[in-house]
Amino acid sequence: MTSLTLVRRIRARPQIVFDAVTTAEGIAQWWGPDAGPVLVAEADARIGGRYRVRFRRMLDSTEYESSGEFLEIVRPERVVMSWRWKDGVPEPGESRVEITLKAVPEGTELTFVHSQLRDEETRRSHEEGWTGALDKLEARFAAGSPTSEGIRNGRKESWKGM
Repeated sequence: MTSLTLVRRIRARPQIVFDAVTTAEGIAQWWGPDAGPVLVAEADARIGGRYRVRFRRMLDSTEYESSGEFLEIVRPERVVMSWRWKDGVPEPGESRVEITLKAVPEGTELTFVHSQLRDEETRRSHEEGWTGALDKLEARFAAGSPTSEGIRNGRKESWKGM
């Protein structure tokens, strides 16, 4: 088994980033390795709740789906969930995704760990995909971006620093 770790600085408060990684509306904005669309995003962010995401890669128009269960939630600091590919992707078993959010002057430091990956080839593939997805998440909250707002309780919330 192997794992990968990615660290990003996101220009939004931890609560806004937390909502982006735990709500269907937030996930739909950044999931997937490239500019391809998220076709389905479902999330029940509570311990034991499930999530499901289906997206299309622009590179080859292939659709992928992943799903899992929320295992740990500490709002707005940490999310742990199981991960499993669906629909014939040749990767047996479950792995684990951990997202930790820490307030920093620029907004949020996001540490992303995907562990229990089968082998080095699987780790490299996931690293490529997650790097693309986190690039989209970071760009979504870039300084001056019209999307540097969060949605909380049905209303927009702008990032104005910490």
